[in-house]
Amino acid sequence: MTNNTSIKQTFFDRWAPSYDWLFPSVVYQAIHKRLLEYVNLPSSANVLDLGCGTGKLLYRLAINFPNLQGTGLDLSPEMISQANSRNHYPERLTFLSGNSEEMPLTDEQFDAVFNTISFLHYPHPQQVFNEVSRVLRPGGYFYLVDSYLKWQDEFQYLGITPGGLNLYSPTARAKLGQEAGLNLQANYYLLGAVLLTIFTK
Repeated sequence: MTNNTSIKQTFFDRWAPSYDWLFPSVVYQAIHKRLLEYVNLPSSANVLDLGCGTGKLLYRLAINFPNLQGTGLDLSPEMISQANSRNHYPERLTFLSGNSEEMPLTDEQFDAVFNTISFLHYPHPQQVFNEVSRVLRPGGYFYLVDSYLKWQDEFQYLGITPGGLNLYSPTARAKLGQEAGLNLQANYYLLGAVLLTIFTK
């Protein structure tokens, strides 16, 4: 584990017990609600929530898609502990600790991969895209939700959390996807500067 990754893990481990009580969680839930307006899944979908935190998005997906099977993956063992402690669908949802750059998951396992307000933390974005492409089935969707400020350059580094934040324009996202064999389908603003980019494999 790189030093930057270790710093991020420690940061989120400490945040995990109070994560769902704080303002960002309220914002994330509003983003999840808007995201669902654009989600296209088969009736018995198998999905991955990358950077799942305490599992809120998977819970919402499980409610909206009663036959859905879901896996949540997060770098922080404490976030996974919180997700498991409140898992209302243990027969359908599984939560694992792991690195997005080396997912402990099999090839072509998922119909869709979700990543919401997490990609900005990843130190090696192309490797994450490569892993997303690997675990997606042909025809599957990648729903990438993250901040993008319209005035910024294609890539913007912000040193406001341990390890910093990396923000990517639609053009930069498209290039990352293309390198990983994912095709850009559309971009939609969900809430303020929060941009959804949809890819297919």
